[in-house]
Amino acid sequence: MDEKEKILVENINEYFVSAMEAFNKQRFNSATTLFFKSMCAGVDLFLLKSEGEVPSSHSNRFRIIQEKYPEIYMIIDKDFPFYQDSYTKKMDSEAAEMMKHDAEKIKKISFQGNI
Repeated sequence: MDEKEKILVENINEYFVSAMEAFNKQRFNSATTLFFKSMCAGVDLFLLKSEGEVPSSHSNRFRIIQEKYPEIYMIIDKDFPFYQDSYTKKMDSEAAEMMKHDAEKIKKISFQGNI
């Protein structure tokens, strides 16, 4: 495992564990944000394995997965507005639960290296 891959795996796990801690304490805004960060790190790991590089921005990440990996794109595209809303609105347990479920899906995809 190269250094970038190792860092991404550590970040995925750190964000996910922190999200679970926030979720369990009913801090749904923090949980939502951290679940999405876990997903993005997971997508980056998947892209590193499949494309040989990590996107430099959300825009690049979205463009690549939209063009080549529509199954992943559908998850991230659906969840991105919740991530954005978590800065200015109150998230509830339902939204955070959905993000948790999707973060678990992306984590599984990223660790397996296939969809």
